[in-house]
Amino acid sequence: MVRFAGVGVCNTAIDWALFLLLHDRLGITVANFCSSSAGMVFSFVVNGLFTFRAERLTLRQAALFVVTTGTVMWVAQPLLIHGWLFVLEQVADGSDADLRLAAAKLASIACSLVLNFAAYRFVVWPITHVHADPLTHADPE
Repeated sequence: MVRFAGVGVCNTAIDWALFLLLHDRLGITVANFCSSSAGMVFSFVVNGLFTFRAERLTLRQAALFVVTTGTVMWVAQPLLIHGWLFVLEQVADGSDADLRLAAAKLASIACSLVLNFAAYRFVVWPITHVHADPLTHADPE
């Protein structure tokens, strides 16, 4: 979980910074697609090899990663951004619009973190081996 969080900090920085640079020119949905795609490439490589310790990255893993992460980042996250914007506009109406948008994007990234970890852990890189019992140092058979 610590490795995933560390990768997530870097991935979030890539995603958030690109989104903030692009949203004025491209709009929320297209900017989110571009920024989250850049973060996804980074995340696939580093989470696969470092966090979940895959021996190698496969085409199957890449396909599963794109499907699961794409669903979260390209479908759920824009909906979350708009939802958070709505909430923030209700509670912080007088605040700066760019600040509300930045906060909405950051809140949606936090929600996506939980969804993505579950997808990576159970779908993309599931545990396929059994560890020895840590108390007896024996195989569990």
